[in-house]
Amino acid sequence: MEPQFLYLTTTGWKSGKAHEIEIWFVRYGARYYLVSEMGEKAHWVQNIQRQPAISFRVAGQLLKGSGRVVDPTVEPELTKAVAALMDAKYEWSAGLIVELKPETPHP
Repeated sequence: MEPQFLYLTTTGWKSGKAHEIEIWFVRYGARYYLVSEMGEKAHWVQNIQRQPAISFRVAGQLLKGSGRVVDPTVEPELTKAVAALMDAKYEWSAGLIVELKPETPHP
């Protein structure tokens, strides 16, 4: 069974320090998707926008990669698919979708 949370580490765009959060996620293909209820106001989203290199822990495994905000006007099918997965797993999907792309896919 897939875990409920992953642990995302971003680099603070002001401080330069590592910041870790626990957050809901879904997996779609070889990538992981998060939803920011606060949109671009969330500090972790701001950190990714300024420094896309991230790391995250899921199911006891540390992964490194990059993050990006998904633009629903450019990628409507991806947005719809991720929202449906979030709704199925958590009964919630309202917010800004962020994609985490690991350097090497998690099995």
